[in-house]
Amino acid sequence: ITADVDVPQGGAEGMIATLGGRFGGYGFYLLKGKPVFLYNLLDLERFRWEGQEALAPGKHIIVFDFTYDGPGFGKGGTGVLKVDDKEVANKKVPHTVPFLMSIDETFDVGVDTRTPVDDGDYNVPFPFTGKLDKVAFKLGPTQLGAK
Repeated sequence: ITADVDVPQGGAEGMIATLGGRFGGYGFYLLKGKPVFLYNLLDLERFRWEGQEALAPGKHIIVFDFTYDGPGFGKGGTGVLKVDDKEVANKKVPHTVPFLMSIDETFDVGVDTRTPVDDGDYNVPFPFTGKLDKVAFKLGPTQLGAK
């Protein structure tokens, strides 16, 4: 996921993109100005990638890249969070949700319209207070059924 953001004077926070919520999913957001990617594994465990510093005012490119350990279902992988082409967090997760995220949640950009992926981080709707110039998803080849 790549987000081109513009942070105003005084900073920004809020949801960039989310799918799912309290019982499974992910959130990509700024929290007190710091970039965060949070992966909620069915409310059993949460994995967090977070930058150490709040973004300065101006334009930034924030990227979360995940490399899946497949083939097969529910395998783990490695996530890397970058800001302006600089790695700010890198973490391996042992497993992922094998099939579907919760069907009673939504996919949202710039806001979270259902439940938060982490109740301790924010309250919905958590609108993005900067400017989202572009949010892009790049999907690689699937490894789920590969042999």
